[in-house]
Amino acid sequence: MFRKAQQIALMGELERLRTQVATLEAEIARGVRIDGVTGLLSERAFRGRLSEEIVRARRYQRRLSLAVVAIDDFASIETLHGFKASDTLLAAIGMRLSQLTRAHDLIGRTGSAEFSILLPETDAADAKDGLGRLLVEIEAVGEGTVSGVTASMGVAGFERELSAEGMIAKARTACEHAQRSGGGQAALATDVIEIADNSMPALPPDAIPALAVALAERDRYTGEHSRAVIDMSAGVARYLGLRASEIERIKSAALVHDIGKVAIPDEILRKPGPLTDEEWVLMREHPVIGERILSVLPGMSGVARIVRHEHERWDGKGYPDGLAGEEIPLGSRVIFAADTYHAMTSDRPYRAARSHAEAIQELTRCAGSQFDPAVTAALIGYMYGRRQAGAVAA
Repeated sequence: MFRKAQQIALMGELERLRTQVATLEAEIARGVRIDGVTGLLSERAFRGRLSEEIVRARRYQRRLSLAVVAIDDFASIETLHGFKASDTLLAAIGMRLSQLTRAHDLIGRTGSAEFSILLPETDAADAKDGLGRLLVEIEAVGEGTVSGVTASMGVAGFERELSAEGMIAKARTACEHAQRSGGGQAALATDVIEIADNSMPALPPDAIPALAVALAERDRYTGEHSRAVIDMSAGVARYLGLRASEIERIKSAALVHDIGKVAIPDEILRKPGPLTDEEWVLMREHPVIGERILSVLPGMSGVARIVRHEHERWDGKGYPDGLAGEEIPLGSRVIFAADTYHAMTSDRPYRAARSHAEAIQELTRCAGSQFDPAVTAALIGYMYGRRQAGAVAA
């Protein structure tokens, strides 16, 4: 009887150990298959699925595209905010990518600051167009002390001779090109090869100041206004805790945020009184024109996007695209608030300047409708600091 009881106990212990081993094996398999930070496919699992899809595309002559998305300047984020905050940010971005891609697309974390998206039945050009909005959405992601993050993207299409490694290499090369060109933009692998073959020259370092000078020659107020908006935008960006690279991008956009006005007729640009409805229709084209001017310059697509959207309102009633809330690039929100403050406190032919106190009151009133509340608070804090230092009149 005692011996039988021992056998039963031993059998129970063996079953418990078998269950424990099976659980450990499942956890190990999951750890190999799933990234522990983001919950997405791990690099190894993603490469395996990519290889399977390539075989299928080759066999059935199907379209297939791969996008590599890399967080710009991620090393600085880790240095400034620490590994825990960086991991939280990566998890939030991974979740956002999952929400914004199609159900049959595959997403994996394939590097320390890199995600890959596999798009079956999609060619590269369509993939780039369809995923372009992801870069704006990533910029809107903020976790804890980290905000204003930008990302770049490279897209490669399937070619019969490509392996999984070759396809990833092409997409990564395009992504790296997008980052070298200023970041915050997408590039097609085929375009990058063409650019390399044509030895496209880099943007001269004085190109942006030259554009600003051209604008100042056209309209003296606009030139002086831009210089003031640069200082305020940079101050607000620092107040928000943005990284140095993002502050520089915002400063560049602030310098040329009105560059599209070079295409506005003189009788509208220099009109001493209020504009008519028809004249406003033309004036509201200047952000789009500014984007067109800047987007043809190497490395300026991130700045161009900020310029295009610097008249969008927090409530979605702005122009040219009616973006709302965090859909609007952070740099655009910063410049819009700084631009409005300086415009209100400047003399114009058709009205006198408002006081600092009146301008602050108006900004506060419109926070949450016209302006981003967080940006408004940062601008008010920055201006209060300048006033305490004696740089701003009451």
